[in-house]
This record gives sequence, structure tokens and C-alpha cells, in this order.
Amino acid sequence: MAQLRYLFGRLVKAIMVLLAVTVLSFGLIRAAPGDPATVLAGEQGSVDPEFIEQVRARYGLDRPIQEQLFKYVAGVARLDFGDSYQHNRPVIELIGERLPATLILTMTAFLLALAGGLIMGVTAAKHVGKWPDGVITIAALLFFALPLFWVGLMAILLFSVQLGWLPAFGMNTIGVEMSPIGRTLDVAQHLVLPAATLGLLYLATYTRMTRASVLEVMDLDFVRTARAKGLEEKRIWRRHILKNALLPIITLASLQAGHLVGGAVLTETVFAWPGIGRLAFDALLQRDYNLLLAIFIIASAFVVFFNLVADLVYSLADPRIEVAA
Repeated sequence: MAQLRYLFGRLVKAIMVLLAVTVLSFGLIRAAPGDPATVLAGEQGSVDPEFIEQVRARYGLDRPIQEQLFKYVAGVARLDFGDSYQHNRPVIELIGERLPATLILTMTAFLLALAGGLIMGVTAAKHVGKWPDGVITIAALLFFALPLFWVGLMAILLFSVQLGWLPAFGMNTIGVEMSPIGRTLDVAQHLVLPAATLGLLYLATYTRMTRASVLEVMDLDFVRTARAKGLEEKRIWRRHILKNALLPIITLASLQAGHLVGGAVLTETVFAWPGIGRLAFDALLQRDYNLLLAIFIIASAFVVFFNLVADLVYSLADPRIEVAA
């Protein structure tokens, strides 16, 4: 019963957060310079003021800002984000086409970074002060310092241009008929470079966080007591050190998992990956307000969702933590 009350309370808070994000994003985008009606008219080769006003009236841009906001929020409540100015299609359809590609990329990068960061961080902590710790620490600092777009470009030059091992751009090979298994393998090949590039930055973060967290737990009294009782070292690591060291990692992972969905703009641009990050970039250049707003809101929804998941995982990782509204 307590968990149901907790979930209901968090759901109410999530709705309030998304409402605030919607209103704030709407105001910021409308305050930005540029007019989508002018952009649309220019693309059609017309600068006639009368035609521009017709475009504004067609998309409701001539209405008072308060009326536009109320209409938009009411539409979002029904999962109706309006039509894209540039594509002349429902926004939800455009995002539905692109979101799976972004989820495939970001979740693969996230899982690789999390698993690799945990392994490297624990290895460094076990050998603190020795050469494995030094190598892993230097590698983590290097991965963290390198610009994401530069890593992507260098990966393309090395593995695609020079060695020819992996495809450089896109999500699949165009114009080739394949079986379902062949199509899956083709997507996996295209996924390697962008997922590895995006995951490197987060791999470095998880490595450093895991190392610091494990070293902190290793010096606590209950770990010393467990060793004094003669418990096996494997059991001490599994039941006492890792279980407690994971809590800050869960917090960091929950924040980054949500941000990854809307934060892959550079990676998707460099590798021409057809996701919502690239779609958001194009929408920004084209002043496609409805499309840009919808991407902001959906990315925020993922952040809220993963934070809720993290709170529930806390109680599984450490039963001493009780969920409470």
C-alpha cells in the first residue's frame, strides 16, 4: 500500500514537472528570434507580407501568446503535439518514426558505458596504487577530455575509411534486400561506431564514480568487521562492498539515461543516424516550433521516468531504503 501511495505521489509530481517544462519551453522558444512563417514563405520563394500573414493564420501564429499556450497545453494533455510546419505532418508521427533509432543508439551506448565503467572502476579500486589503477585512471581521463565529435570523426577515418571494417553513416544499407537476420546484423554493424563514440564519455564518468565509491566503502567499519570475522573475500565484495557502492552509480545512471535520449545530437549528426537528436537540430534551424517543443517534452518525460525507476531500484539494491511519498 505504501508503494502504491508512493507511485501515485511521484506520478502527480511527474505531471507537474512536465507541465512546467511545457510552459517554460513554450515561452523560451517563442521568445527566440526568428519567425517560422517567414522561413516557410522564404522556402516557397515568396516574401509577400500578405502570404506570410496567411501562413501565420494557418498555423495559429497570429493568435495571442496566451491563447496559443493554452491550446498547446490542452493538446499535449491529449498527446496531440500539433503538425510540423516544415513536414506538414503530425509531430507525433515524425517522432514515432525517429524515436526507435534514438532508443537503440542511446540504450546500447548506455549499457556499454555502464557495464564497462563498473568493470573498470572495480578493477581500478581492487588494484589501487598499482599499474592497472594508473592505466584505467589515465584512460578514463582521456576519454572524458576528448571532444565527442572529434572522437566520432577519428573513428570514421580509422575504422571506415582506412580499415574498411565498419560503415560510417546511416542506420542500415540502402537499396539492398535482406532477410530479417541480415537486416538485424546490418543495423548492428552501423550501430558499433556511434554507440561506442557516445558511450566513451559516459564510460569515463562511470569508471571514475565507481572507483571512488568502492574505495570509500572499502574503508568503512562494517567491511573491516566482515574481514575480521573471516568471511570470504568474494562474499565481502559481493554482499558488502559492491552492494553499497552501487547506490551513487544508480543515481548517476538514472540521470544520464534520460538525458541520453535527447542529448545525442552531436553523435547523430556526425554519423547521420536518423534519430530525434538530428530531428531536433533540423527543427531548430527551420524554426519548427511544434516539432522542437514535442522533442523537448518527450526527452523530459524520459528523464522523469528514469528517475522514478532509480528510486524503485534503490529499494532492491538496499532493502534498508524504504520508498515513501
